[in-house]
Amino acid sequence: MNKPTPHKKKPRKNGFTLVELMVVIVIIGLLGTVVVINVLPSLDRANVTKAQTDISTLEQALEMYRLDNMAYPSAADGLEALVNPPAGLAQSARYRQGGYIKTLPNDPWGRPYQYSMPGRDGSAYEIVSLGADGAPGGEGDAADISSNDS
Repeated sequence: MNKPTPHKKKPRKNGFTLVELMVVIVIIGLLGTVVVINVLPSLDRANVTKAQTDISTLEQALEMYRLDNMAYPSAADGLEALVNPPAGLAQSARYRQGGYIKTLPNDPWGRPYQYSMPGRDGSAYEIVSLGADGAPGGEGDAADISSNDS
């Protein structure tokens, strides 16, 4: 009785075909597009929220400054008065040692917050970020963000 001879299998080459690679690349591209479309609007909203939070922190520091020094910083002294005492208060025992905040933050777009005294609409002061476009006014992401916004 003869034993059947086993068929020799051709050695299989390991790797991927061009079609398989193209399918994977297309799928990764589609997933990347979906992520970008969903993440970018969230980034814009996050920048606006960060600016509002920074302004709120600066408002609290201004209130502490007012309670200690009986007035808000002048427009000339600006928000810098929250970090370093103005010339007239440098020797004052009322100015809080170490300042009212450690450093002045920039807005999420990298520009300093603007301080004016008195503020618009009859307020005692106003802190403003000019938004994404860096110009007064604007709409949407380019809109100004102000301490007077409620």
